[in-house]
Amino acid sequence: MIEQSQLKENIVQAAQNVRANNPMAGSITNTVTIDFVANAQLAAGGSAAMVYLPDEGETLVAAGGAVYLNMGTLFPVYEETIPRTAAAAQAAGKPWVLDPVGIGIGSLRTKLLGQLKEYKPAIVRGNASEIIALAGLWDLSGSAEDLSRARGVDTTDTVEAARDAAVALARFTGGAVVISGKSDLVTDGKSVVISHGGSSLMGKVTGFGCSQGGVLAVYATQTDPFTAAVAAVNHYNFSGRAAAAKAAAPASFKVAFLDSLYLATPEDIANNSMEIQEA
Repeated sequence: MIEQSQLKENIVQAAQNVRANNPMAGSITNTVTIDFVANAQLAAGGSAAMVYLPDEGETLVAAGGAVYLNMGTLFPVYEETIPRTAAAAQAAGKPWVLDPVGIGIGSLRTKLLGQLKEYKPAIVRGNASEIIALAGLWDLSGSAEDLSRARGVDTTDTVEAARDAAVALARFTGGAVVISGKSDLVTDGKSVVISHGGSSLMGKVTGFGCSQGGVLAVYATQTDPFTAAVAAVNHYNFSGRAAAAKAAAPASFKVAFLDSLYLATPEDIANNSMEIQEA
């Protein structure tokens, strides 16, 4: 289990590197939230590029340091784009982030998520039901019947209920898993971090989960998956809390959040309230 002092030091270094290097992390993401994903990546210190064609996905992998694949709004072309992009990232040895949005709601989505197992994402992020369902689909924890637990983009499970599934996923991929919730859970299969903060207003604006995936990819360009995951989650939780102190309604909160994401210092991010436990 990592020591908290070491983790904080790693987070500070990662955040400093993101701001200094302005790394590009391309995205193939939910069409509902493209704007928010790109702006969050920019505010966090990275650079954004959004595409959906197969050869452009492969180009993003070659051009950037990481890539983000979000399963939100699938088009037929994604049957080719998603696996080709993941395969290109694996072949290039570059980290990629998977958000299994809506797992279980359609045959194409289920087929693609099944295929992605072999490419081992560096980071998986989702709500509790999505993480349980993905671990079941990949035969790592639970069973494929857990697909029925996911209902669109909403969770029917608690973060703690998905803990074992997250640990199993992380141990399989060798990377990190993020479960979003009132307090977020991050694990690499050895350590578990519970990150506190955020705001209930995050649930009143579409795209906070999707945009976090993009920021996870930005951090993944600069450090190991576990440090990247905790840094991005802490960055979001600190910024959500800071934004809530300035705004009391969804639209103004979103603006304040992007400002807070931009203004957060590496020390702010590292010192966000968190607990470290053994997996």
